[in-house]
Amino acid sequence: PPAAAPAAPAAPAPPPAAPLSAALSGPFPGGRVVRLHPVVLASIVDSFERRNEGAARVIGTLLGTVDKHSVEVTNCFSVPHNESEDEVAVDMEFAKNMYELHKKVSPNEIILGWYATGHDITEHSVLIHEYYSREAHNPIHLTVDTSLQNSRMSIKAYVSAPMGVPGKTMGVMFTPLTVKYVYYDTERIGVDLIMKTCFSPNRVIGLSSDLQQVGSASARIQDTLTMVLQYAEDVLSGKVAADNTVGRFLMDLINQVPKISPEDFETMLNSNINDLLMVTYLANLTQSQIALNEKLLSL
Repeated sequence: PPAAAPAAPAAPAPPPAAPLSAALSGPFPGGRVVRLHPVVLASIVDSFERRNEGAARVIGTLLGTVDKHSVEVTNCFSVPHNESEDEVAVDMEFAKNMYELHKKVSPNEIILGWYATGHDITEHSVLIHEYYSREAHNPIHLTVDTSLQNSRMSIKAYVSAPMGVPGKTMGVMFTPLTVKYVYYDTERIGVDLIMKTCFSPNRVIGLSSDLQQVGSASARIQDTLTMVLQYAEDVLSGKVAADNTVGRFLMDLINQVPKISPEDFETMLNSNINDLLMVTYLANLTQSQIALNEKLLSL
């Protein structure tokens, strides 16, 4: 059900400046789905762990990209703020400066909204959301439950809509969005390492070498092929009913594998390995020459 919070009265303010980014102009794209990257969650948790003493929650700006098919949150940064029962103060100048710095590094990322830790929307959230409405049209509000209510980190996203009688008291209603977790291939490496720490007693795990990673990936592929072959044998023997969908998928997978003889494959692999070893040898030789040259110059 949508969470509603009444708009708190505020003193008259000067007309807002031009928005830094019109992020979500028009209808919400992508079927009201927000695609969230793991680096955003890691940054939010890190900012919560580093929060000032006595702070109940932390807030920050969400950055990402928008097209007609999806809304993708790829980055964020925390924004200093203070709040009490009666008022909330946000360092808006810091938020603008940080966004200007981020634009120099990632010019394609725009302001999508803001996040806050906690499992609920407060009255102060309405005032903060009003500020972000000046920076991005129809901004997203993301909540991350770092207090682990119900023994899990609940992550929810909302957009706001005005509610009330025209000419009378108006409020703001937050309606939920669907959150999907996505990642780039480079982010998956970090996610896999973090997941492995669950099985470590001290929650620490070391990085494996390139050869170990190739070996583990080959072992996973071999286990998967064994499972597929066992399924095919069970279908042929009548133990398992045939599934046309699985059959078409396996046929497409087989058609993508190039036909090449074992001798040609072995020759190609050995040639590539020799090229790689030669490049590695030349790189080490160049590094040794540079180090020797530095020693001679320092004499």
